Amino acid sequence: MTPEKEERRTTRGVPVTTEMIDELAGEAETGYDVAALRRRGGRRPLGSAPGEVVPVRLEPELREALTARARADHTNASDVIRQALRAWLDVA
Repeated sequence: MTPEKEERRTTRGVPVTTEMIDELAGEAETGYDVAALRRRGGRRPLGSAPGEVVPVRLEPELREALTARARADHTNASDVIRQALRAWLDVA
């Protein structure tokens, strides 16, 4: 008794065939024009360059106040922190 083959599908639900695999492998072996590839997903840019993660330790009371403010403003903690820093540092 042979195990049943699981049908593979692309993210759009198209069944993956041997022909499709051969075609994609051929394209990969030929090489891709990197300039022609489109950017997918990822985080949106912040300002003039990619954002940098800066870890900060917060005492529980400050964290609770931050969470409450984010909820009240219908946003997230990162946006509240960025807004506060811009205002405090007088940066646009």
